[in-house]
Amino acid sequence: MKIWQIGIEIVDDVYSMIEKFPKDERFGLISQISRCSVSIPSNIAEGSSRTDKSFSHFIDVALGSSFELETQLIIAYNRNYINKEQLTKIELKIQEFQKMTMGFQNKL
Repeated sequence: MKIWQIGIEIVDDVYSMIEKFPKDERFGLISQISRCSVSIPSNIAEGSSRTDKSFSHFIDVALGSSFELETQLIIAYNRNYINKEQLTKIELKIQEFQKMTMGFQNKL
């Protein structure tokens, strides 16, 4: 699935970014960002084996995680852990995921 593939790309991009975060964020922002990014493709994968109604719930969770991730990345930008270019690049990918996922969900 294309939305799952984009989710995996987001995880890869996020993990590359958080490697450079301060070590004292390991149990804070790094943990939050990594968990919600992994939640995106994981919920799509888990939901794909369910009924359409149940799958829709998992899609909702993945979408929620993508919006949460955006917020956390803005916080990381505000803390100067990532630069504007990094933020813009990942935001565009997240927004592409959100649009595609909402379109897919409407077809379920």
